[in-house]
Amino acid sequence: MKAMLADTPLLTEPAAIRAWVENRIVYVELHDGRIVGFPAARFKRLAEASNVELQKVEIEVNGYALRWEDLDEDITVPGVVAGRFELPQK
Repeated sequence: MKAMLADTPLLTEPAAIRAWVENRIVYVELHDGRIVGFPAARFKRLAEASNVELQKVEIEVNGYALRWEDLDEDITVPGVVAGRFELPQK
């Protein structure tokens, strides 16, 4: 999947190829090789989630969204890369 996304010439927005959580930080590996991370505390539902719930992050919409089904939470990857968070930094 990584090669397919990276070789797509029309891909202009950042897209995720992998996502994971460590120590309540959500990490996203992008199609161009960058890795970005943000504290779960920057989004209300993620801030209130258990560690087990946070681990259940899935990539949706061809890499343009992160989804936590049990939390009913969706976050756009381009929004994260642009620093658009729901809550202020503590």
